[in-house]
Amino acid sequence: MKVGNHRKSTLIATLATAALLLAACAEDDGNGNGNDSGNGDTGGQVLAGEEITIAMFAGWDEGIAATYLWKAAFESQGATVNVELADVEPVYDGVASGTWDIGFDAWLPITHEPYWEQHPELVDLGVWYDQALLTIAVNEDAPIQSLTELADAADQFGNRIVGIDAGAGLTRITQEEVIPTYGLEDMDFIISSTQAMLTELETAVNAGENIVVTLWQPHWAYDEFPIRNLEDPEGTLGDAEEIHAFARPGFEEDFPEAADWVSNWTFSAEQLFELENVIFNENEAQDEAGYEAAVQQWLDANPGYLEQITGGA
Repeated sequence: MKVGNHRKSTLIATLATAALLLAACAEDDGNGNGNDSGNGDTGGQVLAGEEITIAMFAGWDEGIAATYLWKAAFESQGATVNVELADVEPVYDGVASGTWDIGFDAWLPITHEPYWEQHPELVDLGVWYDQALLTIAVNEDAPIQSLTELADAADQFGNRIVGIDAGAGLTRITQEEVIPTYGLEDMDFIISSTQAMLTELETAVNAGENIVVTLWQPHWAYDEFPIRNLEDPEGTLGDAEEIHAFARPGFEEDFPEAADWVSNWTFSAEQLFELENVIFNENEAQDEAGYEAAVQQWLDANPGYLEQITGGA
């Protein structure tokens, strides 16, 4: 009788221990973080239950492409992702202050240098594209080849240079470097927005008129319109730059896996042009839903890509 009671007690103790172990596993996400999805299973999604806000420059198309690609990547790992749209300076201010988590369109070392000097607390998550160029572009059949010829031919371009938004590094460099170097002070430099510039470019090209605009590469406009860059023999627009991802202080500690994914990510020119073409030329809806649908279209054509950039998690 005593032996039977001992066996029964041992069985009960074993079952109780197993129950405690199962409960502990349900509470632990495998990284010691104790995340609970409600049923103890996050399906391997390391960002399950997390919220990430991406800050995006208004009108910077490569930034739109990168932002919505990573929105899809973070969401594939369980995060809730919000996108906040703002001009360049407010984006840097917001990420530096911790209002927003991450951005994907820092042009360095020249274009956005002032913002990095203002905010040394920003976290550089590395280069994802290294062939970015600032440009001054004209219609393909324009009568000049170089910025050195523009002042004398100003009347053939309506005496105007059509620019983008005031806070853009391209605008600053055009004002501070291009215009004084090539004696273009008598031309009207129109500071507007990227969309307004592209609208004027499309209108002029369709009408067979000359136009000069501030632009950059990579940009889908080079595939969409018959345009070319003016030569810049004085190098006022700088050499090829790098596009970096950047984050708020503490992002690496709060989201170590996400920071690691982004830091190890690069995008080729071919991949970026393909994605931009899907977003801006094949997609009519230029809004968040449209961007998400276009990115999903590109991902469908590139199976396994999200798993690749998130390390197969």
